[in-house]
Amino acid sequence: MKEIMIPTIEKINIEGFQQDLVSWFQQEQRELPWRKNKDPYRVWVSEIMLQQTRVDTVIPYFNRFMEWFPTLEDFADADEEKILKAWEGLGYYSRVRNLQSAVREVRASYNGIVPDEPGEISKLKGVGPYTAGAILSIAYGKPEPAVDGNVMRVLSRILMIYEDIAKPKTRKTFEAAVRKLIDHDHTSAFNQALMELGALICTPGKPACLLCPVQSHCLAFEAGVQSELPVKIQKKKTRDVPIVAAVLTNEKGQFLIHKREPSGLLANLWEYPNFENHAPLQPKREFYEDRFQEMYGVKPEITESLVRIEHVFSHLVWKVDTYIGEVKEMIDEGTLRKNQLKWVSEAEMAELAFPVSHQKMMKAYKEREHIG
Repeated sequence: MKEIMIPTIEKINIEGFQQDLVSWFQQEQRELPWRKNKDPYRVWVSEIMLQQTRVDTVIPYFNRFMEWFPTLEDFADADEEKILKAWEGLGYYSRVRNLQSAVREVRASYNGIVPDEPGEISKLKGVGPYTAGAILSIAYGKPEPAVDGNVMRVLSRILMIYEDIAKPKTRKTFEAAVRKLIDHDHTSAFNQALMELGALICTPGKPACLLCPVQSHCLAFEAGVQSELPVKIQKKKTRDVPIVAAVLTNEKGQFLIHKREPSGLLANLWEYPNFENHAPLQPKREFYEDRFQEMYGVKPEITESLVRIEHVFSHLVWKVDTYIGEVKEMIDEGTLRKNQLKWVSEAEMAELAFPVSHQKMMKAYKEREHIG
């Protein structure tokens, strides 16, 4: 494999950079629950949770997850409804499904011990180069790169790298840079320090250079171009999806919920019955009642508007008009089963996992009930 050349590395005092970075981290690192020990299972869970999610958001989720599934064995044995509930609100639910598949493979093929070799750990479902590097370096002390957005931002400035970080191939450049720079005696601290520096000081836009422990090693700071880096050009376009939803109850005070398909977006999560609305000229309440009757054989009575919600995914935006309604006729049991519908009490509903957008609907419903 051809070695990636990074000419600017020759301008860096590598040993001095390592010492300044690691000593700063050892003194200033945040107290985070996954740093209490280097158990590979805990490191693994934390790294999967931290993908595309802020640290302060993850902390309560991580603590609850470890309370529910304290060992790899506990998590391997958990049923899907429970793991989805544990992940509810974190989004990107394929992460927790892949994590459980991989944990079960670790139990079956590696006697419950997370592999400590790059070739083996990278075979596990959902374990990409970053996660593999993080586990190997943090838990096992292996000198492997763990390159995330924070690390790319930090090193693009330190080494004045102008490659577009939105392009997948650019990751290889930064992995090569970490391999040159990594402190072999403190691999765990070094990789975590790069991430920590990007999270706290070397932030997007205008970094806090005057507080930076490695400012004297930073080529971008020296040249005064730190705010120009990193270069990130690529941007995905999003598509708007108009949706009409309703929180529906019956005469027993139960709520009607629907289980999403077992694959695709938000797979197997529960939601309130909703339909994409491609009939812009028809009143929304009328559209909902007609579509519901067409699908399930009975007509609900939509009583009032509840809330309008916009929920942004990476590739689309849900624009949801939500209503309140009642279903006064019985829905046939066969129809309920066939369409993954279920009548549940509020207590039963609390045990199930819902997407954030549908949690907002219930929050608005409860606030309205309280005011009413």
